[in-house]
Amino acid sequence: MTFQDLNLTTPILNALEELGLSTPTQIQEESAPVIFSGRDMVGIAQTGTGKTLAYLLPLLKMLKFSEQQNPRILIMVPTRELVVQVAEELEKVTKYMNVRILGVYGGTNINTQKQLVAQGQDILVATPGRLYDLAINRDLQLKSIQKLVIDEVDVMLDLGFRFQLNNILELLPGQRQNIMFSATMTEDVEKLIGENFRNPITVSVAASGTPLENIHQQAFEVPNFYTKVNLLKHLLEDREKFHKVLIFAGNKRTADRLFDNLSPAFSEECTVIHSNKTQNYRLRSIRQFGDGFCRILVATDVMARGLDIEQVSHVINFDTPAYPENYMHRIGRTGRAEKEGQAILFTMPQETENLEKIENLMDRKIEVVPFPLEVAVSTELIPEEQPKNAEINNPNKFADEDAPGPAFHEKSDKNRKENLGGSYRREIKKKYKKPQTRGDKNYNRKKKK
Repeated sequence: MTFQDLNLTTPILNALEELGLSTPTQIQEESAPVIFSGRDMVGIAQTGTGKTLAYLLPLLKMLKFSEQQNPRILIMVPTRELVVQVAEELEKVTKYMNVRILGVYGGTNINTQKQLVAQGQDILVATPGRLYDLAINRDLQLKSIQKLVIDEVDVMLDLGFRFQLNNILELLPGQRQNIMFSATMTEDVEKLIGENFRNPITVSVAASGTPLENIHQQAFEVPNFYTKVNLLKHLLEDREKFHKVLIFAGNKRTADRLFDNLSPAFSEECTVIHSNKTQNYRLRSIRQFGDGFCRILVATDVMARGLDIEQVSHVINFDTPAYPENYMHRIGRTGRAEKEGQAILFTMPQETENLEKIENLMDRKIEVVPFPLEVAVSTELIPEEQPKNAEINNPNKFADEDAPGPAFHEKSDKNRKENLGGSYRREIKKKYKKPQTRGDKNYNRKKKK
């Protein structure tokens, strides 16, 4: 099947031809008839299978020209980077169409976005937080929304957007088509579908735990952080083989620490991205990595979720994620569009249980590669790895909860006050007498007489 078999319009086909796309993926092929029918749809597919175009192409074909101000298609994604990516994808596909597209997200000036919304839009791509702010302040009208797309909904719920999501759904018109795409189906996602979708058709291309066959996976058993750094430097020295490497760290602190250790050896080749970085820095880092200016990108799970970066040669998991689904999303950044990819996992002895969960989800074993003899094994430990002294029988370790804190002190005798009850006023009056008031009118009148 080709894109022409999907009955797309000529402007869309011309744009796809310029992008070098001629054959739809399985999720694109199976989603198009359902979206064309107007029924609610839930799409479950592996990451890297083309979910974005799976909903964009049918929606663009059904979108008619209009001069109305309010948007008719709403696409919600969890992160700012995904807003930029989907908006750029829309710009490419609508190159020969007259369509107004706007992406809104937090971390930027909301007044600028208010002005852009007021100019009139056809398609709005947004994060739930900023979308809710614009809607609740009546800067954005959602009464004309005909098609709603929620992409990466599982991540959206994990990030705590449930409140904004539920309130936005209440603001939308009842007569609309709902389209949802996710890589995993959790209980929270099923609850959201049950409360807001009308008899949706489920299009499932592959289960979330099904590994991509075109990604070769292997693992190294590494004892600690600095040994991981030594192994990583050893691998990255092969610039021809590791020409575009995405490294996942478990949290922001680890990402920064890893970046600081890699920078001296790969100063102009390495960049980092996580939620504590400014929006401009994050977008610049992704752009530099995507364009090949930087060949190494250190990222956290949330920041790189759903990002479509071409030609990623290797995904290196610096740690073994506690949630096996996160491992699937990580390795899905390579081997995209049916190309070959490489995934490497660094695992420590205390992460054995996490590794077993990943292997059980995929129903396959990850090949463990012998540790290179030329790589130095470090004995230095980061604070999180250092043993903690558990002094169970130390009586000084446990303070009396009822004892007063260090700021408590007894008052001196002169500052102690005695509660005199009703006699307090009498004692004060007896001691100081009642003062004569110069402004007393009666007193002044008597004096004049």
